[in-house]
Amino acid sequence: MLTYETLKTKPKVLLALTGLARREFEELLPVFAQTLHAVEEQTRSAPRRRQRAPGGGRKPSLRTVEDKLLFALVYTKTYPLQVVQGQLFGMSQSSANEWIHFLMPVLATALDHLGVLPEREGVQVARHERRQAEPPDLIVDGVERRRQRPKNREKQVLHYSGKKKLHTDKNLVLVSTRSKRVSYLSPTLPGVGPPARRTTRWAASTRTTSGCAAARPSRLSGTRPSTVLRSFFMRAVVIEASRERSSIASR
Repeated sequence: MLTYETLKTKPKVLLALTGLARREFEELLPVFAQTLHAVEEQTRSAPRRRQRAPGGGRKPSLRTVEDKLLFALVYTKTYPLQVVQGQLFGMSQSSANEWIHFLMPVLATALDHLGVLPEREGVQVARHERRQAEPPDLIVDGVERRRQRPKNREKQVLHYSGKKKLHTDKNLVLVSTRSKRVSYLSPTLPGVGPPARRTTRWAASTRTTSGCAAARPSRLSGTRPSTVLRSFFMRAVVIEASRERSSIASR
């Protein structure tokens, strides 16, 4: 059974299962614990007369906050079947399902408090990047992941990727070249069609707020037009900054 107590002395295994080094895990832990405590206080029912002494009854499979965070990170990193997730942590499939639905929102809220979640709205990317203490040197790329084949014939055609010869979903991502931080994650789209078409739609949506011309994506699938995109974001940042200065001056 996986526990943080055993994995913290095995840094390579911890990194492979969670995607985080021990230092990063322990940086996330206090924020996760605080968020978890707040959620538990909100969901806790009104006090009733106890029938057992404190500590009595069946012991939970995830006894510590560290193990709960480990459970959530392993699931998001490896995305196993719930039966497999349950076997890894010594519980049934139904218990794994309950823990997944309880802990995933807690993890998302904790990551949001740390400010490491990517922006999901294309029109807010320029404003989001100006708040980061790093140069806006970004690359754009499309990610494609396999999904279960839909039963509906029309949905099968919509999600079929000729490039991968599989049924897939796609997202666009913006990543900082220096910190490797994911700055933007697009809405999930069906796997049909080249990534360049998705990039064009995203650039057009960003242009509506930033007021600058959209960057023309490369026609080669999988390329990273960092120079063009860097220019695009620099103009977006300059325009947003000038708008704020003019609004302050008008006051």
